[in-house]
This record gives sequence, C-alpha cells and structure tokens, in this order.
Amino acid sequence: MSEKNQNKKNAVFSMLKTALLCQCPKCKHSTMFKKDFLVFDLEDQCTNCGLDLSRSDAADGPAVFLIFVLGFLLVPVALTVEMKIGWPIWLHLAVWGGIGLAMTLWSLKPIKALAIALQYKFRESDWDENPPPRA
Repeated sequence: MSEKNQNKKNAVFSMLKTALLCQCPKCKHSTMFKKDFLVFDLEDQCTNCGLDLSRSDAADGPAVFLIFVLGFLLVPVALTVEMKIGWPIWLHLAVWGGIGLAMTLWSLKPIKALAIALQYKFRESDWDENPPPRA
C-alpha cells in the first residue's frame, strides 16, 4: 500500500474514532455535547480550542440515516422471528421497539458527531469567522 493511501486510511480511522468518542473535530479532545445522556444539544463552543460549534449544521441527517439503517437491520430480523416462532404482536412491539429505541439512543450522538466532523473537514468555509452566505 502506498504512503498516500495509508495516510487517507489513517485520516478516515481518525475521523471515525473522533466521532465515536463525540470529540471536537478540530482539537480532538473535549466533548461536543452537553453532559446529559439524553440531551443531544451541542456545546456552544469547544472548551479546549474554542471552536464555535454553533456553526455546525447536522440538521436531520443523522436521524434519517439511523431510520434507514435500523429499519434495514431490524425489519428482516423481526419478520424472520415472526415466520419461525410466531410471537404475539405485543411481544414484537416490546422487543423490537425496545431494541430500536436503545440502538437509536446509543448511536445518535456518534452519528451526529460524524456528520459535524465531515462538515468541518469538507465545508471549511462554514467555520470561518465571516462565512459566505448560503445559497
């Protein structure tokens, strides 16, 4: 593997690690989110480097991504369980609803952090002091 490909691979792994730990995309030290488990609000700025996190624009992208991925993963499993075992509807609702909720709460912050890290890397103009107006 060439050195250029290795550097790209390392950059991708670094970005994924930063996102999984929900760290600032600039300094990779302090957390981007407020300190409560069920609060998905960003800090106004990084406590370590001062990056203005209020300029980020993750919007609904992470939630929509999770809807598609979790639906793709859970629906076939639920249908297979129904065909093989035949659970009652209330049990399907309890089990798959609980698993879906738990997986969403566990993964929404890292997915949102990844969206912000990608925005920081590929839309640098959004983070400038005087960003250009959006079209």
